[in-house]
Amino acid sequence: MDFKFTEQEEAFRHEIREFITKELPSGWRGGLVEDEYSDEVWPFTQAIVRKLAARGWLTLAWPKEHGGQGRSTIEQLIYQEETSYHGVPGTDMGVGGVSWVGPCLMLFGSEQQKREHLPRIAAGESFWCTGYSEPDAGSDLASVRCRAIASGDDYIISGQKVWTSAAHVAGWCWLAARTDPDASRHRGISLLLVDMKSKGITIRPLIDLIGVCAFNEVFFDEVRTPKTNLVGEENQGWSYIMAALNFERGWPGIRFAALAKRILEDLVVYAMETKHQGYSLAGESALRHKLAEMAIEIEAGRLIAYRAAWLQGKGLVSESEASMSKLFSSELFQRVTDLGMQILGAYGQLSSDSKWAPLKGWILRTYLYSPSVTLVSGTSEIMRNIIAMRGLGLPRG
Repeated sequence: MDFKFTEQEEAFRHEIREFITKELPSGWRGGLVEDEYSDEVWPFTQAIVRKLAARGWLTLAWPKEHGGQGRSTIEQLIYQEETSYHGVPGTDMGVGGVSWVGPCLMLFGSEQQKREHLPRIAAGESFWCTGYSEPDAGSDLASVRCRAIASGDDYIISGQKVWTSAAHVAGWCWLAARTDPDASRHRGISLLLVDMKSKGITIRPLIDLIGVCAFNEVFFDEVRTPKTNLVGEENQGWSYIMAALNFERGWPGIRFAALAKRILEDLVVYAMETKHQGYSLAGESALRHKLAEMAIEIEAGRLIAYRAAWLQGKGLVSESEASMSKLFSSELFQRVTDLGMQILGAYGQLSSDSKWAPLKGWILRTYLYSPSVTLVSGTSEIMRNIIAMRGLGLPRG
């Protein structure tokens, strides 16, 4: 078996790196969703998105008839790895536009929905948010209570969503709502496309540990959306949500592995340059061993992600492999940021506005961000359940 990349794949990686060197400011540190949609960075995010779209990279692996380039899943993963490592903002058009909204519309959407939304996503003109979680429905997504009642040619939506990333900048929402309250929990749920400018929508920002707004509460007060915005069949939304989640879990594995690699390299440089009691930190055997172990784990995370992408490219079901990738790399990301805080010691608590902050406070930001990565796209417990049942064939617990 040949584990090398092809000449075309290596050339593409080089092309991405040239773009990044040209377009990102010197010393740029990004890669956190919180940063991409903050007031300060949002205009830059939009500018970068337009440039990515002009090259056809936003929808690299989409079919050509839907505005993509029809490139391979491996090339798609190379793009995701490089942009994640370097912190290129806006690569998913809000949260989900490229990764699962577009692919699901290709599978389940009407011809009208495809014509309206797919070209605008590919062109970098349509940002999305995903309305799944509610105060009483997170991992137990079948408990959604947000209602959508049929009325003439519309649905009237009432309810609340929470932890809705990028809702404050999104133009559209991929919304899970209950259309049949008398059906069983996994039935009676529908997927709707909702214009975020619709009358009756209130967005309340949730300030996170880093001090910026990435998450939001979204309130729907008798919001009307036309029935033509129903995805697929009414009350069959659960199967579409599961498909969307499978698409969604394909990207965090390489994303968090790439971010972890960037953090590890920063820590290695810091250890080489920092003296402790006259000796370089890099000379302390315990620290050297921890950094070496982390390097091994990061490489394992990359290979798991590439295997999942390879299986997907072969048309094979990779639900458990995608869950393995997401689980391993998200927990790896937490471990590397925790190690970073241990290495930096008390100085690690200093924010970026302090002249004494090592690595410009980057380790602190990633450490505060890290608890969320084992929750997004499904908790670690959910990932382990999927691996156990779908990968190992174990019965439901």
